[in-house]
Amino acid sequence: MSDARRYVELDGPFPMYRGGSLPAVTVAYETWGEPRGRGANALLLFTGMSPSAHAASSRDDASPGWWEYMIGPGKPIDTERFFVICINSLGSCFGSTGPASTNPATGRAYALGFPKLSVEDIAAAAHRVCLALGVERVHTVAGASLGGMVALAYAMMYPGTYRDLVSISGALMATPFAIALRTIQRDMIRADSAWAKGDYAPDAGPVEGMRVARELGVLTYRSPDEWLQRFDRERVAADADASNRPFETTFQVQSYLDVNAIRFAQRFDANCYLYLSQAMDLFDAAEHGAGSLEAAVGRIDARRALVAGVSSDWLFPAWQQRQVADLLRQAGVEVTFRELESLQGHDAFLTDTDRFAPMMAAFFSGAPGPG
Repeated sequence: MSDARRYVELDGPFPMYRGGSLPAVTVAYETWGEPRGRGANALLLFTGMSPSAHAASSRDDASPGWWEYMIGPGKPIDTERFFVICINSLGSCFGSTGPASTNPATGRAYALGFPKLSVEDIAAAAHRVCLALGVERVHTVAGASLGGMVALAYAMMYPGTYRDLVSISGALMATPFAIALRTIQRDMIRADSAWAKGDYAPDAGPVEGMRVARELGVLTYRSPDEWLQRFDRERVAADADASNRPFETTFQVQSYLDVNAIRFAQRFDANCYLYLSQAMDLFDAAEHGAGSLEAAVGRIDARRALVAGVSSDWLFPAWQQRQVADLLRQAGVEVTFRELESLQGHDAFLTDTDRFAPMMAAFFSGAPGPG
C-alpha cells in the first residue's frame, strides 16, 4: 500500500500571524477526484486538531480516513464531481511543518522555538498550497471543529477565492469553558516530567501527560447521554490481582478512555498538541474587523454557506454556530443552518452518519435547506 500523502514546499520566510516567521514551510495534503479548469471544482477541506490529511481512502492508500463516509464517488462530497484537497494543519505532526520538525538553523526540532501558532497561519499555508497547485479559486472551503474555525478565517482573509463555505461545529472564537478545558489539558502535559520544558527526544515524550490530557479530551468530545447509553455502569472482567491494585480500571467507560488515550499519546507529538490547542484558544474573528464580529464576517463573500452544530456539543455549543449563521445572513450570504439533535456531542460529525450525510448531500446538490 503506497502513501497518498503529497507535499508542497513553500519558500520562506513564511510570516506568522502573531509575530515571527519560519524560514521555509512544508505542507502535507491529500487529494481525491480530478481537477477541472483551474480548480473550479476544488473543495478545500480543513481538519480538526488531531487528524492527518487522510480524510478518506483512495487508490494510493486504501486505509479508511477520518471522514470515510463523507468523501468518495457517490458520497455526499462526491469525488466524481469535486476535486477534494485536504490539508494537514501547519503545526501538526503528520507531514506539515510544526514544533516536531527540524529547525534548519539548529539541526534539532523546533520544540518551543516554533513561533506562536494561529488559526490564521493554517489558513495562510493552505492558501499558498492552492496557488502552488494552480487553484486560484475553489468551489468550497470547508472544515469541522478546528477546521471550521480555519474555514471561517480563510473566508475572511481571502474573499474572492471561493464560492461556497461549510463550517461544521466551528466558531468565531473559543468560549471561556473551552479555553479552561484546553488549559487543563496543556497543564497536564507540561506537568509530566518527561516533557522536559519541551526539549524531549522524539521517542521519549510525555506519554503519561498526553494520555491523561486525551482522556479529558475524549470525555468532552461526546455527551453525558451518550456515555450513559453506550456504557451505563458496565464493569470490566474481574481481575484476580485487583486486590493489590485498588484504583485499577473497574468500569467499561474507564477501559474505553484508557485504550483511546494510550493510542493517541503514542502517535501524536506533545508540543504539536500544545501549539494547536493554544491556537484554538487565541482565535478571535473580531480581529479581522477592527474588533467587530459584524465587520469581520462582512468580509466573507460566499454565495452560499452551510453552518451546522450539534445540540449536545460542550466545546462548540450550538449557539456559536447560530451566531455564525446570523452574521453571514447579515452579510448577504444565502445560509443553511442546521442544529442537529445528536447524542454524540462534538464528535458527531465523525460518527453520526444518519444526520450529517443527508445534510451535506442536500447542500452540495443545491437543494434548499431549512433556515
